[in-house]
Amino acid sequence: LFVSMVVALTASAAQAQTTVDVAKISCRQFIFDDIALSKSIAVWLSGYYSGLQHDTMVDIGRMQQNIDKVQDFCRLHLDMPVMDAAKKALAGTK
Repeated sequence: LFVSMVVALTASAAQAQTTVDVAKISCRQFIFDDIALSKSIAVWLSGYYSGLQHDTMVDIGRMQQNIDKVQDFCRLHLDMPVMDAAKKALAGTK
C-alpha cells in the first residue's frame, strides 16, 4: 500500500511540474503533438483569446470551429508560432 501511494504521489508531482510556454510552440509542434496534446493547447488558446475579448461564454460548437481554423492555418504555416497563427486564423472571428 505504501509503495503504491509513493508511486501515485510521484506521478502526481511529475504532472504538476509540467509547464509549457505556449508562446514558444510552433505550428509544427502543435499539429504533431510534439509538446503536448494539441487538443489541450487548442482549448487553452480558446480560453486565452476569449479572455482577451472579455468573453466568458463557452460556445462548444464555435470553439471547435475555431480549433479547426487554427489547425488548418497551422498546416500551411508549420514554422509560425501557434499563438500568431491563432491570431491570424481567427482575425475577425467573434
